[in-house]
Amino acid sequence: MLSRSERILENIPVGSLGIIPLLGCEELGNKVNDYLVKWRRESAHEHKNDVAFSGYEKENYLINASVPRFGSGEAKGILGESVRGKDIYLMVDVCNYNVTYSLTGNTNHMSPDDHFQNLKRIIAAVGGKGRRINVIMPFLYESRQHKRTSRESLDCALALQELVRMGVDNIITFDAHDPRVSNAIPLSGFETISPTYQFIKGLLRNVKDLQIDSEHMMAISPDEGGTNRAVYLANVLGLDMGMFYKRRDYTQIVNGRNPIVAHEFLGSSVEGKDVIIIDDMISSGDSIIEVATELKRRKAKRIFAAATFGLFTNGMEKFDKAYEEGIIDGILTTNLIYQTPNLLSKPYYINCDMSKYIALIIDTLNHDGSLSEILSPNERIQNVLQRYKNGETI
Repeated sequence: MLSRSERILENIPVGSLGIIPLLGCEELGNKVNDYLVKWRRESAHEHKNDVAFSGYEKENYLINASVPRFGSGEAKGILGESVRGKDIYLMVDVCNYNVTYSLTGNTNHMSPDDHFQNLKRIIAAVGGKGRRINVIMPFLYESRQHKRTSRESLDCALALQELVRMGVDNIITFDAHDPRVSNAIPLSGFETISPTYQFIKGLLRNVKDLQIDSEHMMAISPDEGGTNRAVYLANVLGLDMGMFYKRRDYTQIVNGRNPIVAHEFLGSSVEGKDVIIIDDMISSGDSIIEVATELKRRKAKRIFAAATFGLFTNGMEKFDKAYEEGIIDGILTTNLIYQTPNLLSKPYYINCDMSKYIALIIDTLNHDGSLSEILSPNERIQNVLQRYKNGETI
């Protein structure tokens, strides 16, 4: 179960816990910190006189760190307190374009490159004094550049190797575009986590009349690359599964990619069924809306789109239109990356909070515990489904 109180955390902590949410990740970092403070306050009496648990209970696990910039735009990482002997968890949101800095009087929005550079600056400021360095990077930097198809750089592999060379022991990410990129650092800790449980919980909390069986619901993958997500969702919910194949025009290249000619559907009839489209990210949103439109043409009932990362790079207008036209009934994404106030205000948007899950992962790793039970949410999903069917509050 996900409840922290039901787990046995008897291992001595690797070191005194320290969390450093980088610029742009403060809100998520504060939520994670609040959970850890609460949990450890409740259990601190068990280890009150144990020297190995010195500094176990604190009012705050956040470490004071900053990355000021010179007028030229160059920066440096600064730690405002000692981190010697600490088990450090750095949290970074490389997709937070809302963070700005001044460069010769002009306002610049931070790119993923800027955020990754800031991460390296803080690791450099730690200077090898920490007991262990762990990086929580929900959106894996450069994860879409995971394989070579011509004369091109392998940016994700290079970034992972660079972090490991700088002394990072564990890298925690969510829904990596291709988990096989961990082959770049085979001897280091690398976990890619799926938020399927949070999606299911978010949907059940907000939609009260779902009939979760193979006759009334289907799980759909919008492309062949995301089939595993849809297969897992279908298995745990006991649903049928379908997928779309993106037929591309390989005779031309538009914006660096072969344009999609059509979405071909593979699967049984969706007529009269609620549908969950599950993917790793919504970028421009064109594919999701095209898939949803095709499903509506095939007489699907309600359509819910769930994606770990909601980038919405071209704005929300097309989603507003799709919602008004009855093509999409709900969109679920997580708070692992920056969410605009505009997005959070949408009537069709369901926000899936991941802070408790991250706090649980940090707590377990700090105790040198196994993550396998946490990373496999089958039991938790079945529990929440049963509560939903019994009419209980989720």
